[in-house]
Amino acid sequence: MNGSGQSSPRSSPARNGDGRARSGPPVAEAIDISKRYGSTVALDQARISVLSGETHALVGRNGAGKSTLVSILTGLQAADAGQIRFAGADAPRLSDRDAWRQRVACVYQKSTIIPELTVAENLLLNRYDRGRSGLINWRALRQRARELLALWSVDVDVDSRAGDLSVEQRQFVEIARALSFGARFIVLDEPTAQLDAAAIARLFDHIRDLQQQGVTFLFISHHLQEIYEICDVVTVFRDARHIITAPVAGLPRNDLVAAMTGEAAALRAAPTRTAPAGPVEVVLEVSQLGMNGSYADVSFQVRSGEIVGLAGAGGSGRTAVAESVVGLRAPDTGTVTVGGHRPRPGDVSAALAAGVGFVPQDRHHQGLVPGMSIADNATLTIPDRLGRAGFLSAHRRDAVANRLIDDLAIKTPGPDLQVSGLSGGNQQKVVMARALANDPRVLVLVTPTAGVDVRSKEFLLNKVDEVADAGTGVLVASDELDDLRICDRVLVMFQGRIVAEMPTGWRDHDLVAAMEGLTVDA
Repeated sequence: MNGSGQSSPRSSPARNGDGRARSGPPVAEAIDISKRYGSTVALDQARISVLSGETHALVGRNGAGKSTLVSILTGLQAADAGQIRFAGADAPRLSDRDAWRQRVACVYQKSTIIPELTVAENLLLNRYDRGRSGLINWRALRQRARELLALWSVDVDVDSRAGDLSVEQRQFVEIARALSFGARFIVLDEPTAQLDAAAIARLFDHIRDLQQQGVTFLFISHHLQEIYEICDVVTVFRDARHIITAPVAGLPRNDLVAAMTGEAAALRAAPTRTAPAGPVEVVLEVSQLGMNGSYADVSFQVRSGEIVGLAGAGGSGRTAVAESVVGLRAPDTGTVTVGGHRPRPGDVSAALAAGVGFVPQDRHHQGLVPGMSIADNATLTIPDRLGRAGFLSAHRRDAVANRLIDDLAIKTPGPDLQVSGLSGGNQQKVVMARALANDPRVLVLVTPTAGVDVRSKEFLLNKVDEVADAGTGVLVASDELDDLRICDRVLVMFQGRIVAEMPTGWRDHDLVAAMEGLTVDA
């Protein structure tokens, strides 16, 4: 490392994971890339260099800049400053999509395969063979598809409907399609998030086979144990900047976690909080909850006045569990009990009636109706309190809304303002106001401070603390460490199961390691 704590650029000749030297320019290189969105710095002179034949990991906490770098590296958007190079040459113009496809492709966590088309049609979309009449030559199309799949060792019937394929098969088809354009550099964005252990093992075998054929991978994953299993080199981003690039085999797991969290953060402990003492009412009990493909055998309790965290990386199941508690999802097995009552699974109205308040993960799509006023948004959960016989009293609505506006310090000239006219922080306060409007016994929060400024974040977390002190049980499902610091204890989920419980006072280093599926030294 250099004096700033960042690694120096790798010197040539670089070496494979088995020690063999490589020569030639990097397959892909990002040099001093900067990107801003308004006042938000997404990348700050970030860099990465991916060498031929390696599987190179890119890791970092949410907001580190990984997604922004991928969008620039694949030509979806331009950097404000810096340079992208492929095999030593400048990247093509953004408008030349064919040239980009010949250099780089990305297989995203959310499949881009069109489910209604066959495998052959997806593989060669917009590149169909046509006869003299201009009609598609379906026989030639299917033969080209078979040859392509055979070349890259993908065992899938070209006549199969793509929507009938497994997640694993769709990924293999997408990789083959990317390679068919001539690209030998593939970005894999969270490729294991929806795969079981056996499918992950097959994917890794396939990656190794393709490496032997000269394909290079950039591997992005929240599961750090996978980095040690499949990757040769790892680059860490933190706070929009490059932190370290190092061979995986020579990087202790403690050091990798410390690079992601920051040396100072690694030593920082969460503040202690006084949890309810003595026998206290259990307001939420989750017992042996299971949902196929999302989580299994999840059990825990939340007591009156207690704040419980449900932590986990993407795909861990934390959000699905929280949404099952509030009725957005119907679990296949197990029970949810709120204040002694069992609301009907998958029924939001029943959960509200039982005493659940909810702040969803995405306020834009799940939390707000942008064309409606602050008053209407804040009182959506309590129409029965605002009038009789199906008629709503605007006076009652505004009285409740004004109380909530004052209680949550929402900056607005009045309750009639459309919620779309508020800042992000104030919009999130409106979502919180709606969750608290029905005086819930249990408040469920999913990443409650996402996309808000520091001052609004502090206010919202203090409000959660205040609500708990008044006797409400709180469940916070998040991977944001600041959201979890207010908790009395944190349950850690990994691959759909609760794998650890941490009392208040945990260290960032230990919590992040547990969320990423790692066991590290204290």
